[in-house]
Amino acid sequence: MAWLSPGYPVGAYAYSHGLEWAVEAGDIRDEAGLTLWLEDVCTRGALRNDLILAAEAHRAAGASDGVGLIAVNDLALALAPSRELHLETSQQGRSFLDATRGAWPCPALAALSEELPGPVAYPVAVGLAAGAHRMALAPVLAAYGLAFLQNLVSAALRAAPVGQAAGTRVIAALAPRLVPLAAAAAAVGLDALGTATFRLDLGSFRHETQYSRIFRS
Repeated sequence: MAWLSPGYPVGAYAYSHGLEWAVEAGDIRDEAGLTLWLEDVCTRGALRNDLILAAEAHRAAGASDGVGLIAVNDLALALAPSRELHLETSQQGRSFLDATRGAWPCPALAALSEELPGPVAYPVAVGLAAGAHRMALAPVLAAYGLAFLQNLVSAALRAAPVGQAAGTRVIAALAPRLVPLAAAAAAVGLDALGTATFRLDLGSFRHETQYSRIFRS
């Protein structure tokens, strides 16, 4: 939970995962719109893929499989549909890995981290660290899912006409979906990867030239 808290130095506060453009385009105008948008991102978008990738990285780390870890990371980075979303996952992943190696060192994490000297996708970094430390997979994935949701709700509070009470209700409505989503992601392999959030993906391209913005994605 400490690794996935808002205070962990990964810079998550700087990214909205396309939410800022969704607000600009009018896709998110109120609590109901935010709930529907986030539900799709979680169940049909990046979060589901992230959980699958984190699980694969966790298994590779547990088996000390450096080659498998490299392959999962390469795939995770290739799946980013835009420059900004690639930056979002790679910057957070590198920051997470560096911070965790410094504060929670262990020989397995040190050795496996050397296999990934360049950009690291965020879910791969989390899965690698958790697997190297022999953490149980299920709670790691559930915590990742909750942190993902909370960060986007935090972004919505800054970018959308949604207040704190409404944001809390959104989290309460969607949080129960995260544990079964994490359990399902842990039980499948890389062949199950895929998203259906095309408007978000296209919006992330448009966000690159959005006139007024406060987020990096």
